[in-house]
Amino acid sequence: MQHFLQTEAWEQFQKSLGRLSVSNSGKGWSYTAYLEKGAGNTRLYAPYGPTMDDPEAFPEAVASLTEAAKEHGATFLRIEPTYPIKPAVLRKLGFKPVTYQQLNPAHTLVIDLSQPEEAILAQMSQNSRNLTRNYKNKGLSIIQTQKPDDITILTSLLKGVATRNHITPHSDDYFKEQARILFPLDAAHLFYVTYEDKPIAASLVYDSATTRYYAHAAADDEYRKLSPGTALVGQMILEAKSRGLTHFDLYGIAPPEHPNHPWNGFTKFKKSFGGEVVNYGGTWDLPIKPVAYRGYRAYQSLRRRLK
Repeated sequence: MQHFLQTEAWEQFQKSLGRLSVSNSGKGWSYTAYLEKGAGNTRLYAPYGPTMDDPEAFPEAVASLTEAAKEHGATFLRIEPTYPIKPAVLRKLGFKPVTYQQLNPAHTLVIDLSQPEEAILAQMSQNSRNLTRNYKNKGLSIIQTQKPDDITILTSLLKGVATRNHITPHSDDYFKEQARILFPLDAAHLFYVTYEDKPIAASLVYDSATTRYYAHAAADDEYRKLSPGTALVGQMILEAKSRGLTHFDLYGIAPPEHPNHPWNGFTKFKKSFGGEVVNYGGTWDLPIKPVAYRGYRAYQSLRRRLK
């Protein structure tokens, strides 16, 4: 299945940021990759790509990506296969695993929306199910919008989350550009929760032809006892089903083999909505310029030690 980050809508957004895109396809495979320049290196990056309809065609897709990386002078090629490919296959092709800087999660939860609505609700925890059904009893309202200017509701809430958790979110301009490009394409929606007419939680979702992706979210900590984020996700799931989509991707969970992973908190939250765990191939680099790539890895290692 093609991930949203491999769609034409995402490509339009990336191009609006000034990034060069490279696309190709063959029998059983396709990809869109982006040339990204960093400190002393350039990479050709296929986010959640290449897309594979036939896993046997993987070497052919890699050959095409490698040729494109060389053509554009990239230091290395970075891929994120969306199926559980064996590490031995990747290593044989020259790839090296990236465990320190995975841009996208290697594990996620996906809800099957082809089920009846009651079956979807039955898979939720009792608390999530009750909030999905009865959020209005708490005085909450849920609003869906594709007005680009409304994206400031999310960015304002994200500032509070960043302050509490000591993180650096994407810039306001990044989200404004997403809204400007993706909303008119019907490829993204903003949902938000109000309490006494005040926005207290918001989420930006991406929609492909088949799947809704729970991409970005934030909530006002002052209203956490009302659980607005839980009600929001539940309604976004049901709205996606009513729209005719077949899957809801909760977009990233902690690796199952790491019980102390820092993502375990929001993983528990996401699992309260049900769904099946989907494992991808992880993040892998193929050095195109080996000496320069070793320098890049050494620099990344030094940065981690100094943090």
